[in-house]
Amino acid sequence: MLKSKKLTLALLINAALVSTAFASEQSESKGFVEDANGSVLFRTGYLTRDYKGVEPGDDTSSFAQTAIVKLDSGFTKGVVGFGAGIIGDASFKLGKNGHTGNGMIPTHSKNNADGTKDAYDHWARGGAYVKVRISNTTATYGTQVLDLPVLASNTARLVPEYFTGVLVQSNEIDNLNLVAGKFTENQYSSQINSDGNELDRAVVWGAKYTFNDDLKASYYGIDVKDKLDRHYANVNYNYGLKDGAALNFDLSGYHTEFSKDASTYSATGTIANPVYGVPKAEKNTVAGTEKTNDIWAISTSYSKDVHNVMLAYQQNFGDVGYDYGGNADGAQSIYLPNSYLSDFVGNDEKSLGLQYNYNFKNHGLPGLNWTTAFVYGWDIDVRNQPKDGQEREFFNQVKYTVQSGFAKDVSLRLRHSYYRANDEYKSVYMPDTNEWRIWLDIPVKLF
Repeated sequence: MLKSKKLTLALLINAALVSTAFASEQSESKGFVEDANGSVLFRTGYLTRDYKGVEPGDDTSSFAQTAIVKLDSGFTKGVVGFGAGIIGDASFKLGKNGHTGNGMIPTHSKNNADGTKDAYDHWARGGAYVKVRISNTTATYGTQVLDLPVLASNTARLVPEYFTGVLVQSNEIDNLNLVAGKFTENQYSSQINSDGNELDRAVVWGAKYTFNDDLKASYYGIDVKDKLDRHYANVNYNYGLKDGAALNFDLSGYHTEFSKDASTYSATGTIANPVYGVPKAEKNTVAGTEKTNDIWAISTSYSKDVHNVMLAYQQNFGDVGYDYGGNADGAQSIYLPNSYLSDFVGNDEKSLGLQYNYNFKNHGLPGLNWTTAFVYGWDIDVRNQPKDGQEREFFNQVKYTVQSGFAKDVSLRLRHSYYRANDEYKSVYMPDTNEWRIWLDIPVKLF
């Protein structure tokens, strides 16, 4: 199996290096300094979860401030271009933060008398990277924020999740994007250690092809050593209607094979419930047996002017749910429609979701958007119990982004999730929860 994956990677890289007649990205390079850019994102983040019916000490709440910095050089001129960059964040907590535990703020290892852990007062993370470009192919080595369906960094917390390794991206063939990479460190958003998730090796590969403006297809794969093999496929089609309206059809799915040493939290047998940022010595991380999961989703969206409505159906198969993020496989690696606070990925779960988005630009408020959704999941195979687990979530988010002036691109986001499950499922997954997230983002361009 590993030989075939190495061969696939070799073919991808060789295809990426095939020169073409059209102008390349590297030939248009202006220089190391001339194409450089730098930015700082000042973010104030608040996240709280009220676990209804659970002791108050088990609720979580975090309030903190950060500055996320990215300094990125251009490429030197010539046939081969070289560049470098820095990415990182420096943060401090606001208030006591006595009920952390939601992946926002790193905590000290020692428990208090009430079982809580003290949050760090201030902390910093990040690293550097180097890059090289030939024609339309770029290789980057170092600390990175990834956005691949099978290995996506969590960006839904105060600071992003980081991976360390090499990623090759190629656009040598018109309309075809190829990627291949290998990563050896994974740092979750609430971790100080640059390899807090103890990643041994994750090899990724994939391709995305644009047939035309309306039809796109993609495939990606990942092999996390001694943890899992995962494959993702997607087809997206857009159909134009009269008066500027459009229908969009999206079909996507994952196939995952978990090894016996993987962390799985929705299994029907022996399980391991991963807690991000907790050392292996303090948690059971062994699933005990090999498991598989298949999950697919189909969604249809109708959009016209300021309105967009989406109907999505999602279903799991196999002997475990689509468990992701606990095996150094990216805590945002779920490119499926029914994903909000809950992802509706329980064992054998079926879910139906309805989402509506409204843009207030016709009311003289460009930049103001409201998204609301309701998802219902049923038929969940709960371990050691009858197959009748159920869950539901009512989601609302309002976001305003300043469109012009000195505060252009400053955004304020308010998000709320109302989550409920029946007794069978909440006992093994997540208690009834009311969650609030408030994000204030102030981007500053340095150069």
